Amino acid sequence: MKAILTDITKCIGCSQCVMACKEANELGLDTPRRWQSGDGLSSVNWTSILRIDDKHFVRKQCRHCVEPACASACPVGALHKTPEGAVIYDSEKCLGCRYCMLACPYGIPRYDWDQPVPYIRKCILCYDRIKDGKQPACTEICPVEATIFGDRDQLIAEANRRIKASPDKYIHRIWGEKEIGGTNVMYISDIDLKFLTNGKEYSEEPLPHTTSTAMNSVPFVFLGMGSLMTGLHWIIKRRQKLMHEKENGGAENG
Repeated sequence: MKAILTDITKCIGCSQCVMACKEANELGLDTPRRWQSGDGLSSVNWTSILRIDDKHFVRKQCRHCVEPACASACPVGALHKTPEGAVIYDSEKCLGCRYCMLACPYGIPRYDWDQPVPYIRKCILCYDRIKDGKQPACTEICPVEATIFGDRDQLIAEANRRIKASPDKYIHRIWGEKEIGGTNVMYISDIDLKFLTNGKEYSEEPLPHTTSTAMNSVPFVFLGMGSLMTGLHWIIKRRQKLMHEKENGGAENG
């Protein structure tokens, strides 16, 4: 399984990864929205650089969870995990329900308001490039190798090697190694990265295990709402027909 490891102590905030992502995925210019979260991500910005202080830059993108909550929450399978590690998206299946946005613990999927039929957009780990034996555009362009690509197990070993070699430099933790089942975009850092989960600390249990019960009821909810809307439609049309007949009958009597 392929993955990305980002070393926060190496990132210089050059944003070349951001530009490479946009070019590789043919993403256009962003239209700022007042409801955007302010983390730089949008339907056309799949990776961003967060400036934490004068010397820390944190790249934010889809974490490509080993057991993704977004895919578990999707009632039609528009999001799914690939054997290579990427969580990808099929717009032809998408209903636009935005359950994935609610399910994601990292707040990654974004709604595309600029399309006639707005759907979800997010990083797909340059899946087409990976299938061709290449690496994602963001890791390939990094001038200081602050973000690197490879087999997940090997990247975890490299992260542990760096932490062991410089124990005073890093917090002794690999973000994404185990929490919520693990992710395929991981970090090592000298600052706490809790802000990437809005200050929440997650256990090692994958989130799909906690959402499966609720999602199993989704088809029945859809059926129930469909029946309700059909009933309301019939009642409204029936009332309109009776009113029309009453008006016509009154006019004839007059």
